[in-house]
Amino acid sequence: MAKKKTKNKKTSQRWTKYKLSGNKIEKGKTCPKCGPAMFLGIHKDRLYCGSCHYTEFVKK
Repeated sequence: MAKKKTKNKKTSQRWTKYKLSGNKIEKGKTCPKCGPAMFLGIHKDRLYCGSCHYTEFVKK
C-alpha cells in the first residue's frame, strides 16, 4: 500500500496584522464576538471573521 500524499499547509501570517508606528504597536481589527485572539479578514467591501462568520460591511 502506498503512502498518502500530504498537502503542505500555509503558515499563519498573524504578524501581518500588526503595524509599527514610532514606538507603538498597532493591532488590526479584532472580532467583537470571538475576542482579541481572532482578527477580521480584510476584503474589498467587508471585514469578516472566519471563525464565527461575523461580518462588518465597509461604506464607500
